[in-house]
Amino acid sequence: MAKITSNKKMTNSSRRWLEEHLDDEYVLRAKREGYRSRAVYKLLEIDDKDKLLRPGMTVIDLGAAPGGWSQVARRRIGEQGRVLALDILDMDALAGVEFMQGDFREAEVLDAMMKMLANSTVDLVMSDMAPNMSGVRDMDKIRAMYLVELTFDLAKQVLRPGGDLLMKVFHGPGYDQLIKELRACFDRVVTRKPKASRNRSSEVYLLARGFRL
Repeated sequence: MAKITSNKKMTNSSRRWLEEHLDDEYVLRAKREGYRSRAVYKLLEIDDKDKLLRPGMTVIDLGAAPGGWSQVARRRIGEQGRVLALDILDMDALAGVEFMQGDFREAEVLDAMMKMLANSTVDLVMSDMAPNMSGVRDMDKIRAMYLVELTFDLAKQVLRPGGDLLMKVFHGPGYDQLIKELRACFDRVVTRKPKASRNRSSEVYLLARGFRL
């Protein structure tokens, strides 16, 4: 295990997280294989199972930084496809990925993304977004659900008929209602918990397929 040193005092939970992160098999694998984050293995597992990404697709990647999911999408949809990535944080450029920095919760940022699309439709909206956690569990889950609802709203505006939506969700207030609303708009809704998702995390990925206008 790597030795952790710091000039600043660390909490026990912070120290445990850092030590776990440094020894994480997916973190080490991502470094070896040239990916920007361990999160790529969540998307890769889902895509291998559900065959989401296909050559020539147009994909929106929300909460994209540092760019791992955009890397996977770019490689799997090929040069004829299109990836539009958005995050409140900056992201180093990726060949073939159109990145916009902005706060997804702001109307002007969504308007700018719609202008990038120029009235074209999208095959897949995917989101690995999560709010900055405050440590107040109930409040954090409410904030996370708000991002999910915004993602769902965007998907309903931009998806082509038959398109797909993949998004990270935390169990909590509004979860059951969300499932009900997704089923009203899509042919099929399933839950995925990839192996790379840490066991202690309440996150799951909802995959909604076959968008209906």
